[in-house]
Amino acid sequence: MAAAGSSPSIVEYFGGEDGYRCGYCKNETGNLSHGMWAHSMTVQDYQDLIDRGWRRSGKYVYKPIMNQTCCPQYTIRCQALHFQTSKSHKKVLKKMLKFLSKGEVSKVVSEEEPMDSHIEDVVACDFAYKGESHVSQSELTPLSVDHSERVQNEDQDTGEKKEEGNVQKVDSDSLQLCADKEAPVPGEPSHSAKVVHAPPKPGKGADLSKPPCRKAKDIRKERKLQKLLQNQMCTVEGSQLQAADQVFLLQNSKSKTNQPKTIEDFVFVSLPDDAQHKLEFTRFLCDSPLEAENAPNGPECGYGSFHQQYWLDGKIIAVGVIDILPYCVSSVYLYYDPDYSFLSLGVYSALREIAFTRQLHEKAPDLCFYYMGFYIHSCPKMRYKGQYRPSDLLCPETYIWTPIEQCLPLLEHSKYCRFNQDGKAVDEGRIKELGRVRVLHKRTVMPYSVYKKRRKGPSDEASVQQYASLVGQTCSERMLLFRS
Repeated sequence: MAAAGSSPSIVEYFGGEDGYRCGYCKNETGNLSHGMWAHSMTVQDYQDLIDRGWRRSGKYVYKPIMNQTCCPQYTIRCQALHFQTSKSHKKVLKKMLKFLSKGEVSKVVSEEEPMDSHIEDVVACDFAYKGESHVSQSELTPLSVDHSERVQNEDQDTGEKKEEGNVQKVDSDSLQLCADKEAPVPGEPSHSAKVVHAPPKPGKGADLSKPPCRKAKDIRKERKLQKLLQNQMCTVEGSQLQAADQVFLLQNSKSKTNQPKTIEDFVFVSLPDDAQHKLEFTRFLCDSPLEAENAPNGPECGYGSFHQQYWLDGKIIAVGVIDILPYCVSSVYLYYDPDYSFLSLGVYSALREIAFTRQLHEKAPDLCFYYMGFYIHSCPKMRYKGQYRPSDLLCPETYIWTPIEQCLPLLEHSKYCRFNQDGKAVDEGRIKELGRVRVLHKRTVMPYSVYKKRRKGPSDEASVQQYASLVGQTCSERMLLFRS
């Protein structure tokens, strides 16, 4: 969906054979990943990359070597349009509303899971130590396109090619969240899954095979309506309602009163005029390798990287960084004032970002997922992202999304898993023609087949082959791989 006339992505690939310290299990050399420096990147390219397991930390884009790294990191996305607010999520939202409305502070401060920002710090610092890109801007400005031995349809396929089968793509890494430990365990079944409930043993909870208990308030409303219908005939524009209409009115009232609240009912609720506190939000573009874009069928704010600031009574208390991409909102990280940790700002910001994703979907129909970064099952403290349901994990071999309920039993037996159970399935986006990889060499754009013949010195084909296999055929033909 690259905008007409937009600049192509320009990247430098650095491989990633050396291990570095893991921020989760503290293994000094166990964290293994491939990496590249993004001098610039289109939102469509980054969307496609995160749907292949990549993640960015500033301008450094990395992909864990899943079958070798000490703590495999699986890309996780939440289906925002079908998001189910859990009991613990509602507690966080109600806690915020009580604080804003009445100034009430919860007596029990729930401990929060540590934010996983340390992994981005490790990656970024390690990369900077090894040698941040020192390529000058002038070298990155293409002057010409070499058409000699032009690969068939190269110009038409690059920059304007739109993947047809990937409308449901989306992903996210390092979602810097502070998770509330009151949240349900990751193994809690999704409402979309078929579940057979057995009657509980005495003292073990509600019988889920029976209708759920109803609120006394809803029961009173229904009785009042029934009494009203029995004692008088309702009239609409002077004509009597027939008995069938009265039944419909009653049934309609039942359906509304029994309908569970949506996340919007909590997030966008109006505060009373005498509210004790005022929470405001501002959003603006921030510096990142992602090129800001606007599209006719895109969100009004456009695509790109944004800072979301949380202001409480005129004081900034938190900043969330998000990437708005063609198919998703990708949460990058959150940092906040620890004096306000009692408000569970990590969880609260994630819920607001999910609501924001749903809001953007109204203007941009393809944008319907919320990417939370990486799910790390081998580190118990990092399993909290699985509590945002329904959610999917990305298969590290075929790059197909799989419901997390199907993944968890596999991860209990092995920290590295192929989620796609079809043994014959392969990576459909794999590299098929290495010669079509686009290269930027001496300010000239050319296919790798041309560059390979002109290159002096030892062959770099193995490195280019590895790069292309990781980014996939589509991105390799669209992005420019810088070669000095």
